Amino acid sequence: MRLLRARLSMPALQAATLAAALTLTATAGHAQSGPFAGFDGSWAGTGTVALSDGTKERIRCRASYRVQSGGQELHQSLRCASDSYKFDLTSNVVSQGSAISGTWSESSRNINGNLQGRAGGGQIDVFVEAAGFAASLTLVTRGNKQSVSISSKGEIQGVNISMSRS
Repeated sequence: MRLLRARLSMPALQAATLAAALTLTATAGHAQSGPFAGFDGSWAGTGTVALSDGTKERIRCRASYRVQSGGQELHQSLRCASDSYKFDLTSNVVSQGSAISGTWSESSRNINGNLQGRAGGGQIDVFVEAAGFAASLTLVTRGNKQSVSISSKGEIQGVNISMSRS
């Protein structure tokens, strides 16, 4: 486990954090009309983190979402852990039409960055960045299920998470 912790450097943690962070940009069709409508509540799930050396590790996540302004704003808190690391993430995202943008921070490591992209038809495509790091994310939401796929060129090559409303 120490070897894995050493391997998960700041860029690697940022990738895993962003993977989790971007689950916040899902769409759901309920009474509100914005891209975050019907997203309030608690979600939980599992997934994998793929490292550049070809190894994979399972990750467990819990999220809490608060939607405001008729589904146009989303405030998110996400906690994820594997056998060798954990992180606590918060995000604030707003939409203007199909364009979305926002900020995120990971409190235990004092990391923060920006996200931007587009939302529509139950799919989100987002570009995320922080100092020295960038990744692409695709998120698909269908009812009470969501899947997140992230790719980057750093130590973390990809993250895949499946979550359900709890």
